[in-house]
Amino acid sequence: MEHGILIKVLLMLLIAIGAIALLRRIGLPAILAYLLTGVLAGPGGFHWFTQQQMHSVAELGVVLLMFTLGLEFSVPKLWAMRRTVFGLGSAQVLVTTLLVMLIAMSLGQTAVQALVIGSTIALSSTAIVLKLLNELGWLRRRHGELSVSVLLFQDLAVVPLLILLPLLGEADGSVAINSILLALLKGVIAFVALMAFGKWALPKVFDEVARSRSNELFVLSALVVALLTGAFTQWLGLSMALGAFMAGMLLGESQYRRQLEADIRPFRDLLMGLFFISIGMLLDFALVLAYWWQILLLLIAVVVGKALVVHGLLKLVGEPFRISCVSALTLAQVGEFSFVVLALAVNYQLLDKEVSTMLVMVAVLSMAIAPTLVRHAVDISKLILGLKPAATQPLNAPKVEEDTELVLILGYGRVGQTIARFLKAEAVPYLALDLDPTRVQEAKRAGQPVYFGDACKRSILKQAGIVHAKMVVLTFCESRAVDEVIHLCRALAPDAKILVRTRDDSELKLLEQAGASQVIPETLEGSLMLVSQVLFQCGVPLSRILKRLEFERRNHYQYLHGFFSGTETDFTLELLHAVALPRGASAVGKTLEDIPWSKLRVELRAIRRGREEIDNPDPNWTLKAGDVLILLGKPRRVEKAEAFLLSE
Repeated sequence: MEHGILIKVLLMLLIAIGAIALLRRIGLPAILAYLLTGVLAGPGGFHWFTQQQMHSVAELGVVLLMFTLGLEFSVPKLWAMRRTVFGLGSAQVLVTTLLVMLIAMSLGQTAVQALVIGSTIALSSTAIVLKLLNELGWLRRRHGELSVSVLLFQDLAVVPLLILLPLLGEADGSVAINSILLALLKGVIAFVALMAFGKWALPKVFDEVARSRSNELFVLSALVVALLTGAFTQWLGLSMALGAFMAGMLLGESQYRRQLEADIRPFRDLLMGLFFISIGMLLDFALVLAYWWQILLLLIAVVVGKALVVHGLLKLVGEPFRISCVSALTLAQVGEFSFVVLALAVNYQLLDKEVSTMLVMVAVLSMAIAPTLVRHAVDISKLILGLKPAATQPLNAPKVEEDTELVLILGYGRVGQTIARFLKAEAVPYLALDLDPTRVQEAKRAGQPVYFGDACKRSILKQAGIVHAKMVVLTFCESRAVDEVIHLCRALAPDAKILVRTRDDSELKLLEQAGASQVIPETLEGSLMLVSQVLFQCGVPLSRILKRLEFERRNHYQYLHGFFSGTETDFTLELLHAVALPRGASAVGKTLEDIPWSKLRVELRAIRRGREEIDNPDPNWTLKAGDVLILLGKPRRVEKAEAFLLSE
């Protein structure tokens, strides 16, 4: 019997693998592959499992999904976007839900059923939309910001639904005021208890876990916290997902957020796959074939209706037609949290089988067409305006932006801090990762861009922006970890220069073969510095010492032979200062002769634009945003010159 169950599990996983590979190749999300697997493995297909058999394991996927959602929930970010989040977001959810409720009740549904249907259709897909906006580079555009604001509120709106749906399932759908008040009281108790636990206990727990330097212990602790808080809220009569969300929210502001998200993601993705498989088991293809034309009509009504609601709300607040149209098309689909609502509704018998099947199919189809709608949203808006869509431009068109010149420092010990200090002095943008919680905390207090994260994790490197890094510097010396990180960095950033620090040159060739651009053995560098001091004390001219050191380095590091510039020492180097010109600086748009250098009493030594550095530039040189000016002068004069150049 057990052998038969294992065979069925194996076959189901094989179907999931094949479906994911096929749908990803044609550009469709993996969620659809899991739903298809559920259809084939469920009662409507081979009948290997029932939805009830999958429910307990699948519920853990929802718990971890809500935990990671809580990690991404940033109170400062939410407050900064409060007008659009709580204004536009709440209006979209309320208007869409009320309109759908009125239509559903006119078609014979009860008030409770209409509320479930309305809340299901009001939600959009956070995962699909954010992924597409990031790929298209639209996150910082106006329609991207508006879409993200609405999605933030929709994610928050799931929380009261997690409290309300269990109450709707009691007493044949009739909810008493005292039941609602009791649930709210339990929610407040859970929030206060978890806040106290999160403020006093969780930081100390994860500080100790991080100091142990055990990846297994960190992963286990994250899983236990998510499941323990979920079990606590379930004991209070609330949803497990609600407790997991609160725990994630409490840890979202900590320095461990990135590492927690990376460690939880494999378990979340696997269990969420099982959850969507269980949703697919709800589908009955006999009902789908019987109601196919109603499903298509409902799909068109949902997509068009949601788009019209968002477009109308944006026009009311004065947004341009094109931005309103693109935002509306971006949010026109049904989201993954709708499946969570539908699963709870079916579990509490709030919806008929026919209605739930139709809603699942509408959600699946709307998510299938979402990528096409989002990618062509701008062209569709132009067609509606009567304009001819512009020719498609490649997304990898070169753009000169500051974040494209990032230096990623892996390891923020003494070596990493020294590198960061020099990069900061030269106005070169950098980001550092480290696994020492105390060091990270102290560096962040000092305003340094340092984050807690394991450089051996692919997802951590992606979040750190390695795809935009022009250089990656590995400052730790553990040979096994260094080899693993080099392979990861070379795979994620094939064009970046990778500099590796080692204790000696015993593995220099192996590291270069693994993908390192340069390997710097610290013992050899230390000996060269010691030799230079010995020769200098013996009266050897400094120019000859520098040439000898340069010759030695050239034999070991073929790319480092130009490290020392010239044969004469420049004791004014400490007075050099780099000034980066942001957008809006007063110097942007002016020529060099327009700047009163003599009055400022500083000297312009060079200008860095992109990867090119120009010494003694022409007086007619026009300054642009992103230029870095290398100034020479006394510190007080340099400060005044910087204030003059940057003033708005």
